[in-house]
Amino acid sequence: MMKVIVVEDYAEMSDEAVKIIESQVAKNNNAVLGLATGSTPIGLYKGMIEGHKERGISYQAIQTVNLDEYIGVEQGHAQSYYTFMRENLLGHIDIPAEQAHIPNGQAISLDEECRRYEQLIDKIGPVDLQILGLGENGHIGFNEPGTSSTTTTHIVALDESTRQSNARFFNSIDEVPTKAITMGIQSIMKSKEIILMVSGEKKAEAIKTLMSKTISEQFPASILWKHNHVTLIVDKDAYKLVDSER
Repeated sequence: MMKVIVVEDYAEMSDEAVKIIESQVAKNNNAVLGLATGSTPIGLYKGMIEGHKERGISYQAIQTVNLDEYIGVEQGHAQSYYTFMRENLLGHIDIPAEQAHIPNGQAISLDEECRRYEQLIDKIGPVDLQILGLGENGHIGFNEPGTSSTTTTHIVALDESTRQSNARFFNSIDEVPTKAITMGIQSIMKSKEIILMVSGEKKAEAIKTLMSKTISEQFPASILWKHNHVTLIVDKDAYKLVDSER
């Protein structure tokens, strides 16, 4: 089932997600949280940092697993997801570094790294609460259109539209990596609960497609309709094409 929460704007979307995360941590202080990168969760992470510093929310016994990481980008690179997570969340809360897990995009054997990461998820998991954003082409994690719903953690060639979307974070499109390691769709679907966060007019077509409830591997996020516990938090700009048809 998918619960839909339509909010006013990005800030309210972020606040709603913070409430759900903090509720999860309150009832299970050693929960496993699945985290995402990109612009969508930044407001959520700011709220989590604020909750830690101002309301004493502790993440000391929490474990986290990130969805993905670029291949061939050094950990210390400004645009690596390792750096993103340190700067936007992990470096500002009390989670021990060894409890925050991110795929290694520089592993000598990338196939072995995929197996290791999937085994890690199974060992410490299942993920209690997974955060997702929604790509304009329907991708979740870096699972691009056409990805099988049975995939576990794997190497993916990034869709050109995804690279174009991420080019704003680099000096040029030529610097944007062409491959990544990502949790697969099956990996994501193992999570007990999922929050899908979507904001902005540019995601309106994707939300319209999602809300048609047509399940297709050409729109990876549609598989979420088969999950038992998904909450879609979407702002009015992203939801406007759905509202216009009602």
